[in-house]
Amino acid sequence: MTDVTTNGPSMDDAPPTLPSGPRRGGGRGRGRASDDVGGTGGRLRAARLGPQDIVRLGGTGLRTRPLRIFLSALGIAIGVAAMIAVVGISGSGRAEVDRRLDALGTNLLRVAPGDSLDGTEAKLPHEAVAMIRRIPPVQQVAATGATDAHIYRNEHIAIGRTGSLEVLATDRHLLPAVGGHVRRGRWLDSATEQYPAVVLGSTAAGRLDVYTPGTRVWLGDRWFSLVGVLDPVPLAPELDSAALVGWPAARTYLRFDGHPSTVYVRAEDSQIAEVRAVLPATAYPEKPGQVQISRPSDALAAREATESALTGLLLGLGGVALLVGGVGVGNTMVISVLERRPEIGLRRALGATRGQIRTQFVTESLLLSLIGGLGGTVLGTAITAVYALSRDWPTVVPVWASAAGIGCTLVIGMIAGLYPAVRASRLSPTEALSGS
Repeated sequence: MTDVTTNGPSMDDAPPTLPSGPRRGGGRGRGRASDDVGGTGGRLRAARLGPQDIVRLGGTGLRTRPLRIFLSALGIAIGVAAMIAVVGISGSGRAEVDRRLDALGTNLLRVAPGDSLDGTEAKLPHEAVAMIRRIPPVQQVAATGATDAHIYRNEHIAIGRTGSLEVLATDRHLLPAVGGHVRRGRWLDSATEQYPAVVLGSTAAGRLDVYTPGTRVWLGDRWFSLVGVLDPVPLAPELDSAALVGWPAARTYLRFDGHPSTVYVRAEDSQIAEVRAVLPATAYPEKPGQVQISRPSDALAAREATESALTGLLLGLGGVALLVGGVGVGNTMVISVLERRPEIGLRRALGATRGQIRTQFVTESLLLSLIGGLGGTVLGTAITAVYALSRDWPTVVPVWASAAGIGCTLVIGMIAGLYPAVRASRLSPTEALSGS
Protein backbone atom coordinates (compact mmCIF):
# COMPACT_ATOMS: atom_id res chain seq x y z
CA MET A 1 0.00 0.00 0.00
CA THR A 2 1.23 3.45 -0.83
CA ASP A 3 1.18 5.96 2.02
CA VAL A 4 -1.16 8.92 1.50
CA THR A 5 0.63 12.18 2.17
CA THR A 6 -0.26 15.82 1.88
CA ASN A 7 1.88 18.69 0.85
CA GLY A 8 1.57 21.07 3.75
CA PRO A 9 -1.27 21.66 6.29
CA SER A 10 -4.92 21.38 5.18
CA MET A 11 -6.73 24.58 4.23
CA ASP A 12 -10.49 25.43 4.09
CA ASP A 13 -10.25 26.96 0.65
CA ALA A 14 -8.27 24.05 -0.82
CA PRO A 15 -9.71 20.85 -2.28
CA PRO A 16 -8.63 17.38 -1.11
CA THR A 17 -4.99 16.39 -1.86
CA LEU A 18 -3.79 13.65 -4.17
CA PRO A 19 -1.54 10.73 -3.12
CA SER A 20 2.13 11.03 -3.92
CA GLY A 21 4.07 8.32 -5.72
CA PRO A 22 6.63 7.69 -8.41
CA ARG A 23 6.23 9.75 -11.55
CA ARG A 24 5.69 8.08 -14.87
CA GLY A 25 8.54 7.98 -17.34
CA GLY A 26 11.32 7.34 -14.80
CA GLY A 27 10.69 10.53 -12.87
CA ARG A 28 11.58 12.72 -15.83
CA GLY A 29 8.01 13.62 -16.86
CA ARG A 30 7.03 17.18 -17.61
CA GLY A 31 4.46 17.42 -14.79
CA ARG A 32 1.38 16.44 -16.74
CA ALA A 33 -2.02 17.20 -15.15
CA SER A 34 -2.61 13.55 -14.31
CA ASP A 35 0.47 13.52 -12.13
CA ASP A 36 0.75 16.93 -10.51
CA VAL A 37 -2.14 19.36 -11.08
CA GLY A 38 -0.78 22.84 -11.27
CA GLY A 39 2.71 21.75 -10.24
CA THR A 40 1.93 22.03 -6.52
CA GLY A 41 3.50 18.78 -5.51
CA GLY A 42 0.29 16.72 -5.34
CA ARG A 43 -2.32 19.31 -4.12
CA LEU A 44 -5.23 20.21 -6.42
CA ARG A 45 -5.51 23.82 -7.37
CA ALA A 46 -8.98 25.40 -7.23
CA ALA A 47 -10.44 26.21 -10.62
CA ARG A 48 -10.68 29.89 -11.42
CA LEU A 49 -14.14 31.30 -12.29
CA GLY A 50 -14.29 34.11 -14.78
CA PRO A 51 -16.93 36.86 -14.70
CA GLN A 52 -19.07 35.06 -17.27
CA ASP A 53 -18.89 31.84 -15.26
CA ILE A 54 -19.94 33.66 -12.09
CA VAL A 55 -22.92 35.34 -13.79
CA ARG A 56 -23.97 32.08 -15.43
CA LEU A 57 -23.71 30.23 -12.13
CA GLY A 58 -25.74 32.89 -10.30
CA GLY A 59 -28.37 32.95 -13.03
CA THR A 60 -28.81 29.19 -12.82
CA GLY A 61 -29.96 29.52 -9.22
CA LEU A 62 -32.54 32.13 -10.23
CA ARG A 63 -33.98 30.10 -13.10
CA THR A 64 -34.79 27.15 -10.86
CA ARG A 65 -37.33 29.16 -8.76
CA PRO A 66 -39.03 31.63 -11.15
CA LEU A 67 -42.16 32.39 -9.11
CA ARG A 68 -40.29 33.11 -5.89
CA ILE A 69 -37.74 35.19 -7.75
CA PHE A 70 -40.53 37.16 -9.45
CA LEU A 71 -42.22 37.98 -6.15
CA SER A 72 -38.95 39.01 -4.52
CA ALA A 73 -37.97 41.16 -7.51
CA LEU A 74 -41.45 42.70 -7.44
CA GLY A 75 -40.85 44.00 -3.92
CA ILE A 76 -37.66 45.72 -5.07
CA ALA A 77 -39.37 47.00 -8.23
CA ILE A 78 -42.22 48.61 -6.28
CA GLY A 79 -39.80 50.52 -4.08
CA VAL A 80 -37.70 51.72 -7.02
CA ALA A 81 -40.79 52.59 -9.06
CA ALA A 82 -42.19 54.65 -6.18
CA MET A 83 -38.97 56.63 -5.82
CA ILE A 84 -38.54 57.25 -9.54
CA ALA A 85 -42.20 58.16 -9.99
CA VAL A 86 -42.02 60.68 -7.14
CA VAL A 87 -38.86 62.28 -8.53
CA GLY A 88 -40.17 62.15 -12.09
CA ILE A 89 -43.57 63.68 -11.30
CA SER A 90 -41.92 66.38 -9.21
CA GLY A 91 -39.42 67.11 -11.99
CA SER A 92 -42.21 67.21 -14.56
CA GLY A 93 -44.15 69.64 -12.36
CA ARG A 94 -41.12 71.90 -12.05
CA ALA A 95 -40.58 71.75 -15.80
CA GLU A 96 -44.22 72.76 -16.32
CA VAL A 97 -43.83 75.71 -13.91
CA ASP A 98 -40.67 76.80 -15.73
CA ARG A 99 -42.41 76.46 -19.07
CA ARG A 100 -45.36 78.52 -17.90
CA LEU A 101 -43.09 81.19 -16.43
CA ASP A 102 -41.13 81.36 -19.68
CA ALA A 103 -44.40 81.84 -21.56
CA LEU A 104 -45.96 84.29 -19.09
CA GLY A 105 -42.80 86.11 -18.07
CA THR A 106 -41.37 86.86 -14.65
CA ASN A 107 -41.39 90.63 -15.09
CA LEU A 108 -44.90 91.20 -13.70
CA LEU A 109 -45.31 93.19 -10.48
CA ARG A 110 -48.53 93.55 -8.50
CA VAL A 111 -49.32 96.79 -6.65
CA ALA A 112 -52.05 96.74 -4.00
CA PRO A 113 -53.03 98.99 -1.09
CA GLY A 114 -52.07 97.88 2.40
CA ASP A 115 -53.61 98.82 5.73
CA SER A 116 -53.77 102.38 6.98
CA LEU A 117 -52.71 103.46 10.47
CA ASP A 118 -56.26 103.10 11.83
CA GLY A 119 -56.52 99.51 10.59
CA THR A 120 -58.77 100.17 7.61
CA GLU A 121 -57.73 99.28 4.09
CA ALA A 122 -55.99 102.08 2.28
CA LYS A 123 -56.98 103.21 -1.21
CA LEU A 124 -54.68 103.94 -4.10
CA PRO A 125 -55.21 107.39 -5.66
CA HIS A 126 -57.05 107.75 -8.94
CA GLU A 127 -53.82 108.88 -10.61
CA ALA A 128 -51.82 105.79 -9.58
CA VAL A 129 -51.97 104.11 -13.00
CA ALA A 130 -50.98 107.27 -14.88
CA MET A 131 -48.07 107.95 -12.52
CA ILE A 132 -46.75 104.39 -12.71
CA ARG A 133 -46.91 104.52 -16.50
CA ARG A 134 -44.34 107.35 -16.42
CA ILE A 135 -41.60 105.15 -14.98
CA PRO A 136 -39.20 104.63 -17.95
CA PRO A 137 -38.58 100.84 -17.65
CA VAL A 138 -42.33 100.14 -17.33
CA GLN A 139 -43.76 98.48 -20.43
CA GLN A 140 -47.42 97.82 -19.55
CA VAL A 141 -49.78 98.98 -16.81
CA ALA A 142 -53.33 97.81 -16.14
CA ALA A 143 -55.63 98.02 -13.13
CA THR A 144 -58.72 96.51 -11.59
CA GLY A 145 -61.02 98.12 -9.07
CA ALA A 146 -63.25 96.41 -6.50
CA THR A 147 -66.98 97.20 -6.57
CA ASP A 148 -69.81 96.46 -4.16
CA ALA A 149 -71.90 94.74 -6.84
CA HIS A 150 -72.72 91.01 -6.99
CA ILE A 151 -73.41 88.74 -9.92
CA TYR A 152 -76.08 86.02 -10.15
CA ARG A 153 -77.23 83.56 -12.79
CA ASN A 154 -80.61 85.31 -12.93
CA GLU A 155 -82.76 87.65 -10.84
CA HIS A 156 -84.45 84.73 -9.00
CA ILE A 157 -81.30 83.69 -7.11
CA ALA A 158 -81.49 84.56 -3.42
CA ILE A 159 -79.47 87.63 -2.39
CA GLY A 160 -76.24 86.64 -0.72
CA ARG A 161 -75.71 83.42 -2.68
CA THR A 162 -72.87 84.98 -4.63
CA GLY A 163 -70.64 81.93 -4.89
CA SER A 164 -67.75 84.08 -3.56
CA LEU A 165 -67.50 85.86 -6.90
CA GLU A 166 -66.14 89.40 -7.16
CA VAL A 167 -67.19 92.06 -9.59
CA LEU A 168 -64.18 94.08 -10.73
CA ALA A 169 -63.88 97.13 -12.88
CA THR A 170 -61.06 96.85 -15.38
CA ASP A 171 -59.53 98.58 -18.35
CA ARG A 172 -59.05 96.94 -21.72
CA HIS A 173 -55.26 96.69 -21.25
CA LEU A 174 -55.58 94.13 -18.43
CA LEU A 175 -55.51 90.89 -20.43
CA PRO A 176 -52.17 91.41 -22.24
CA ALA A 177 -50.61 92.76 -19.05
CA VAL A 178 -51.35 89.62 -17.00
CA GLY A 179 -50.77 87.19 -19.88
CA GLY A 180 -54.41 86.03 -20.00
CA HIS A 181 -56.30 84.47 -22.90
CA VAL A 182 -59.94 84.36 -23.93
CA ARG A 183 -61.45 80.87 -24.11
CA ARG A 184 -64.77 81.89 -25.66
CA GLY A 185 -66.06 85.14 -27.10
CA ARG A 186 -63.83 88.20 -26.92
CA TRP A 187 -62.26 90.66 -24.54
CA LEU A 188 -63.55 94.10 -23.70
CA ASP A 189 -62.80 96.81 -26.25
CA SER A 190 -63.36 100.55 -26.54
CA ALA A 191 -67.06 99.99 -27.28
CA THR A 192 -68.09 97.21 -24.90
CA GLU A 193 -66.22 98.68 -21.91
CA GLN A 194 -68.76 101.53 -21.84
CA TYR A 195 -71.90 99.37 -21.85
CA PRO A 196 -73.37 96.60 -19.61
CA ALA A 197 -71.05 93.89 -20.84
CA VAL A 198 -69.13 91.42 -18.69
CA VAL A 199 -66.27 88.94 -19.10
CA LEU A 200 -66.15 85.98 -16.68
CA GLY A 201 -63.09 84.28 -15.26
CA SER A 202 -62.84 80.52 -15.72
CA THR A 203 -63.96 79.69 -12.16
CA ALA A 204 -66.75 82.27 -12.21
CA ALA A 205 -68.14 80.84 -15.44
CA GLY A 206 -68.18 77.36 -13.91
CA ARG A 207 -69.98 78.47 -10.75
CA LEU A 208 -72.60 80.37 -12.71
CA ASP A 209 -72.77 77.66 -15.39
CA VAL A 210 -72.60 80.33 -18.05
CA TYR A 211 -70.27 79.87 -21.02
CA THR A 212 -72.05 81.10 -24.14
CA PRO A 213 -71.41 84.70 -25.24
CA GLY A 214 -74.66 86.63 -25.50
CA THR A 215 -76.17 85.06 -22.37
CA ARG A 216 -77.55 87.56 -19.89
CA VAL A 217 -76.58 87.57 -16.21
CA TRP A 218 -78.00 89.55 -13.30
CA LEU A 219 -75.30 91.96 -12.12
CA GLY A 220 -75.79 94.98 -9.88
CA ASP A 221 -79.61 94.85 -10.09
CA ARG A 222 -79.62 94.94 -13.88
CA TRP A 223 -78.94 92.66 -16.83
CA PHE A 224 -75.45 92.46 -18.28
CA SER A 225 -74.54 90.63 -21.47
CA LEU A 226 -71.75 88.06 -21.42
CA VAL A 227 -69.14 88.82 -24.10
CA GLY A 228 -66.36 86.41 -23.17
CA VAL A 229 -64.97 83.71 -20.87
CA LEU A 230 -61.29 83.58 -19.89
CA ASP A 231 -58.86 80.73 -19.53
CA PRO A 232 -57.24 80.38 -16.08
CA VAL A 233 -54.71 83.16 -15.43
CA PRO A 234 -51.72 81.65 -13.55
CA LEU A 235 -50.10 84.97 -12.64
CA ALA A 236 -53.37 86.56 -11.48
CA PRO A 237 -55.53 83.74 -10.06
CA GLU A 238 -57.82 86.29 -8.38
CA LEU A 239 -59.25 87.02 -11.84
CA ASP A 240 -60.45 83.42 -12.24
CA SER A 241 -63.26 83.96 -9.73
CA ALA A 242 -64.22 87.45 -10.88
CA ALA A 243 -66.67 89.11 -13.22
CA LEU A 244 -64.88 91.83 -15.18
CA VAL A 245 -66.71 94.96 -16.26
CA GLY A 246 -65.32 97.90 -18.24
CA TRP A 247 -64.04 100.81 -16.16
CA PRO A 248 -66.46 103.39 -17.66
CA ALA A 249 -69.41 100.96 -17.40
CA ALA A 250 -68.63 100.25 -13.74
CA ARG A 251 -68.71 103.96 -12.93
CA THR A 252 -71.93 104.40 -14.86
CA TYR A 253 -73.95 101.37 -13.75
CA LEU A 254 -72.31 100.08 -10.55
CA ARG A 255 -71.48 103.31 -8.69
CA PHE A 256 -67.76 102.53 -8.81
CA ASP A 257 -65.62 105.19 -7.07
CA GLY A 258 -62.71 104.93 -9.53
CA HIS A 259 -59.99 103.91 -7.04
CA PRO A 260 -57.83 101.06 -8.37
CA SER A 261 -57.57 98.14 -5.97
CA THR A 262 -54.83 96.28 -7.88
CA VAL A 263 -52.35 97.54 -10.45
CA TYR A 264 -50.41 95.11 -12.67
CA VAL A 265 -47.08 96.39 -13.95
CA ARG A 266 -44.85 94.88 -16.64
CA ALA A 267 -41.27 96.14 -16.60
CA GLU A 268 -38.01 95.30 -18.32
CA ASP A 269 -36.50 92.10 -16.93
CA SER A 270 -33.19 93.77 -16.14
CA GLN A 271 -34.89 96.63 -14.26
CA ILE A 272 -37.33 94.69 -12.06
CA ALA A 273 -35.53 95.46 -8.80
CA GLU A 274 -35.23 99.16 -9.59
CA VAL A 275 -38.88 99.48 -10.61
CA ARG A 276 -39.99 97.60 -7.52
CA ALA A 277 -38.03 99.99 -5.33
CA VAL A 278 -39.72 103.14 -6.69
CA LEU A 279 -43.24 101.79 -7.12
CA PRO A 280 -44.57 102.61 -3.61
CA ALA A 281 -43.56 106.26 -3.76
CA THR A 282 -44.79 106.55 -7.35
CA ALA A 283 -48.18 104.90 -6.80
CA TYR A 284 -48.94 106.70 -3.53
CA PRO A 285 -46.50 109.60 -2.94
CA GLU A 286 -48.22 110.75 0.24
CA LYS A 287 -48.20 107.36 1.98
CA PRO A 288 -45.74 104.96 0.29
CA GLY A 289 -45.69 102.77 3.39
CA GLN A 290 -49.31 101.78 2.71
CA VAL A 291 -48.49 100.22 -0.66
CA GLN A 292 -47.76 96.50 -1.04
CA ILE A 293 -45.62 95.24 -3.92
CA SER A 294 -45.51 91.57 -4.86
CA ARG A 295 -44.21 89.49 -7.72
CA PRO A 296 -46.72 86.82 -8.85
CA SER A 297 -43.98 84.57 -10.24
CA ASP A 298 -42.57 84.34 -6.69
CA ALA A 299 -45.82 82.71 -5.61
CA LEU A 300 -45.36 80.01 -8.24
CA ALA A 301 -41.79 79.48 -7.06
CA ALA A 302 -43.00 79.22 -3.45
CA ARG A 303 -45.55 76.61 -4.48
CA GLU A 304 -42.78 74.69 -6.19
CA ALA A 305 -40.76 74.77 -2.94
CA THR A 306 -43.77 73.41 -1.05
CA GLU A 307 -44.10 70.59 -3.55
CA SER A 308 -40.38 69.85 -3.10
CA ALA A 309 -40.94 69.34 0.63
CA LEU A 310 -43.75 66.90 -0.16
CA THR A 311 -41.44 65.18 -2.62
CA GLY A 312 -38.93 64.56 0.19
CA LEU A 313 -41.63 62.90 2.28
CA LEU A 314 -42.73 60.68 -0.58
CA LEU A 315 -39.12 59.75 -1.32
CA GLY A 316 -38.81 58.59 2.28
CA LEU A 317 -41.85 56.37 1.83
CA GLY A 318 -40.33 54.99 -1.37
CA GLY A 319 -37.12 54.27 0.52
CA VAL A 320 -39.07 52.32 3.14
CA ALA A 321 -40.70 50.29 0.37
CA LEU A 322 -37.26 49.62 -1.11
CA LEU A 323 -35.95 48.51 2.28
CA VAL A 324 -38.89 46.10 2.66
CA GLY A 325 -38.04 44.73 -0.78
CA GLY A 326 -34.45 44.21 0.36
CA VAL A 327 -35.68 42.24 3.37
CA GLY A 328 -37.65 40.07 0.94
CA VAL A 329 -34.51 39.44 -1.10
CA GLY A 330 -32.59 38.45 2.04
CA ASN A 331 -35.37 36.09 3.07
CA THR A 332 -35.40 34.50 -0.38
CA MET A 333 -31.65 33.94 -0.29
CA VAL A 334 -31.74 32.39 3.21
CA ILE A 335 -34.43 29.94 2.10
CA SER A 336 -32.42 29.22 -1.04
CA VAL A 337 -29.39 28.25 1.07
CA LEU A 338 -31.49 25.92 3.20
CA GLU A 339 -33.05 24.26 0.17
CA ARG A 340 -29.78 23.85 -1.72
CA ARG A 341 -27.63 22.31 0.96
CA PRO A 342 -27.06 19.15 -1.12
CA GLU A 343 -25.91 21.27 -4.07
CA ILE A 344 -23.57 23.24 -1.83
CA GLY A 345 -22.15 20.05 -0.30
CA LEU A 346 -21.62 18.51 -3.72
CA ARG A 347 -19.83 21.56 -5.05
CA ARG A 348 -17.63 21.68 -1.98
CA ALA A 349 -16.81 17.98 -2.33
CA LEU A 350 -15.88 18.52 -5.97
CA GLY A 351 -13.40 21.23 -5.03
CA ALA A 352 -15.30 24.53 -4.81
CA THR A 353 -13.80 26.88 -2.26
CA ARG A 354 -15.65 28.88 0.34
CA GLY A 355 -14.94 32.05 -1.59
CA GLN A 356 -16.55 30.61 -4.72
CA ILE A 357 -19.66 29.60 -2.76
CA ARG A 358 -19.89 33.10 -1.28
CA THR A 359 -19.44 34.66 -4.71
CA GLN A 360 -22.17 32.45 -6.17
CA PHE A 361 -24.83 33.44 -3.66
CA VAL A 362 -23.86 37.13 -3.58
CA THR A 363 -24.09 37.13 -7.39
CA GLU A 364 -27.56 35.57 -7.20
CA SER A 365 -28.65 38.28 -4.77
CA LEU A 366 -27.20 41.04 -6.96
CA LEU A 367 -28.86 39.64 -10.08
CA LEU A 368 -32.18 39.39 -8.26
CA SER A 369 -31.92 42.98 -7.05
CA LEU A 370 -30.79 44.17 -10.50
CA ILE A 371 -33.85 42.59 -12.12
CA GLY A 372 -36.07 44.35 -9.59
CA GLY A 373 -34.21 47.63 -10.06
CA LEU A 374 -34.50 47.58 -13.85
CA GLY A 375 -38.17 46.62 -13.66
CA GLY A 376 -38.83 49.37 -11.12
CA THR A 377 -37.06 51.93 -13.31
CA VAL A 378 -39.22 51.04 -16.29
CA LEU A 379 -42.38 51.02 -14.17
CA GLY A 380 -41.56 54.35 -12.48
CA THR A 381 -40.79 55.98 -15.83
CA ALA A 382 -44.07 54.68 -17.26
CA ILE A 383 -46.04 56.03 -14.28
CA THR A 384 -44.38 59.43 -14.67
CA ALA A 385 -45.11 59.54 -18.40
CA VAL A 386 -48.77 58.60 -17.95
CA TYR A 387 -49.31 61.18 -15.19
CA ALA A 388 -47.47 63.93 -17.08
CA LEU A 389 -49.42 63.27 -20.28
CA SER A 390 -52.71 63.32 -18.36
CA ARG A 391 -51.83 66.80 -17.04
CA ASP A 392 -50.31 67.98 -20.34
CA TRP A 393 -46.90 68.34 -18.69
CA PRO A 394 -43.50 67.62 -20.19
CA THR A 395 -42.22 64.21 -19.09
CA VAL A 396 -39.01 64.58 -17.09
CA VAL A 397 -37.22 61.65 -15.44
CA PRO A 398 -33.76 62.72 -14.22
CA VAL A 399 -30.97 60.35 -15.22
CA TRP A 400 -29.54 60.55 -11.72
CA ALA A 401 -32.82 59.20 -10.30
CA SER A 402 -32.68 56.09 -12.47
CA ALA A 403 -28.99 55.58 -11.73
CA ALA A 404 -29.56 56.10 -7.99
CA GLY A 405 -32.48 53.66 -8.00
CA ILE A 406 -30.45 50.90 -9.63
CA GLY A 407 -27.43 51.71 -7.46
CA CYS A 408 -29.54 51.46 -4.29
CA THR A 409 -30.89 48.09 -5.38
CA LEU A 410 -27.37 46.75 -5.93
CA VAL A 411 -26.28 47.96 -2.50
CA ILE A 412 -29.35 46.42 -0.89
CA GLY A 413 -28.79 43.22 -2.86
CA MET A 414 -25.20 43.03 -1.67
CA ILE A 415 -26.21 43.55 1.97
CA ALA A 416 -29.19 41.20 1.75
CA GLY A 417 -27.17 38.43 0.13
CA LEU A 418 -24.05 38.69 2.28
CA TYR A 419 -25.29 36.75 5.32
CA PRO A 420 -26.84 33.88 3.30
CA ALA A 421 -23.66 33.68 1.22
CA VAL A 422 -21.43 33.47 4.30
CA ARG A 423 -23.75 30.89 5.83
CA ALA A 424 -23.62 28.79 2.68
CA SER A 425 -19.83 28.97 2.48
CA ARG A 426 -19.45 27.71 6.06
CA LEU A 427 -21.25 24.46 5.33
CA SER A 428 -18.77 21.58 5.19
CA PRO A 429 -19.30 18.96 2.44
CA THR A 430 -20.17 16.22 4.95
CA GLU A 431 -22.61 18.43 6.84
CA ALA A 432 -24.36 19.62 3.70
CA LEU A 433 -24.61 16.15 2.13
CA SER A 434 -25.76 14.50 5.35
CA GLY A 435 -28.63 17.01 5.59
CA SER A 436 -29.95 15.93 2.21
